[in-house]
Amino acid sequence: MTHAPQPRPTACLALADGTVFYGRGFGAVGEVVAELCFNTAMTGYQEVMTDPSYAGQVVTFTFPHIGNTGTNAEDDENADPVAAGMVVKWDPTEPSSWRSTQTLQDWLVQRGRIAMGGVDTRRLTRAIRQQGAPHVALVHDPEGNFDIAALVQKARGFAGLEGLDLAKDVTCAQSYRWDEMRWAWPDGYPRQTDPKYKVVAIDYGAKRNILRCLASAGCDVTVLPATATAEEVLAHQPDGVFLSNGPGDPAATGIYAVPVIKELLNADLPIFGICLGHQMLALALGAKTVKMSHGHHGANHPVKDHTTGKVEITSMNHGFAVDGQSLPEGVKETHVSLFDGSNCGIAIENRPVFSVQHHPEASPGPQDSFYLFERFADFMAAKTPVL
Repeated sequence: MTHAPQPRPTACLALADGTVFYGRGFGAVGEVVAELCFNTAMTGYQEVMTDPSYAGQVVTFTFPHIGNTGTNAEDDENADPVAAGMVVKWDPTEPSSWRSTQTLQDWLVQRGRIAMGGVDTRRLTRAIRQQGAPHVALVHDPEGNFDIAALVQKARGFAGLEGLDLAKDVTCAQSYRWDEMRWAWPDGYPRQTDPKYKVVAIDYGAKRNILRCLASAGCDVTVLPATATAEEVLAHQPDGVFLSNGPGDPAATGIYAVPVIKELLNADLPIFGICLGHQMLALALGAKTVKMSHGHHGANHPVKDHTTGKVEITSMNHGFAVDGQSLPEGVKETHVSLFDGSNCGIAIENRPVFSVQHHPEASPGPQDSFYLFERFADFMAAKTPVL
């Protein structure tokens, strides 16, 4: 009895420790070197790929059915994908969602992003959990020609994300206004026509849905680049300042961002930060940040809010964290991860300044964390602390 020859692999993932995974390539043809992380979300692969916080990373998805809902213009969190590539268990099937306007394959090709299917993602995820987020080289070659030794060397030569400021790479080039609100059936994204508060959002890599949530909370949002000065922020006479999410090492971005935030703290305005913005605020207050082993990436992370006693199911995407033990006097820990006890939120006592590590706009609960935007609005309305 004869057996049909196995098809030649068309994609390869080489880890810096010499481990190699073979699979089937899809999306763009090419090669990329990056850090590898895993994401446990069962939906939202398009939002993940376009989240600026994933700059410098290849994402492996633990959920196998990636691509089955296709893609559409409404779910992009940024104009283009920012994640370097994706690794999945099964090849994408034809989309079955009524919202789909393009297959994941075509979407990736059009945007120049490499993907790889046919991988034992459980084994790969275990390796990440045990060894930390590895440096990798991901290649898609339809001919299946791979120089493994060279790929391993490229993975080993990757400098990593520590000490790397990526906010400058993903921030907006110039300021702009935002009035689009959260998606609602059946009209899609309505516009904010009666805002109550002027908010300046500093863009370290802001997701669009964060800006939508601010608009839905009654904010007239002006977005400024990551390198904006305190004078430029205050020139807009805002009622509050928002510090956005973003990629890279917070200590590196903090070199230019922290002095600005310190000046804004002296202006006595309500300040709200998310993800990298949370870490920036913590650094400005005198705390420290640390690189995590493999980070938190997913949509099922339980977080306890100490201010209410409630537990919310959150979406997370971060490879660095605020060291809760380094918080100075007068700054309290408001949220904590119930997975590993890491810090997920801080607030200045008796001042309208707070931040969270997780992503309240990502709707994993689905509405568990929307109250944070309302809390920010309440601060601006009352001009006094409510925590």
